[in-house]
Amino acid sequence: MLDLYEKLQQQVAEVEQDVRKAAGGNRAAGTRVRKAMQEFKATAQELRTKVLEAREDDH
Repeated sequence: MLDLYEKLQQQVAEVEQDVRKAAGGNRAAGTRVRKAMQEFKATAQELRTKVLEAREDDH
């Protein structure tokens, strides 16, 4: 579970420059940011599933 959280943190850190560029109007950077957001979504969903599984295992 922690490995997924760390992966999510790393993904966020890696896209920071592209977010700044996209905010400045760089269209290519905007495309990269949108792609990264999809990856965040998948990682976050995977983490969410693991948290729910851990909660269910405790009962």
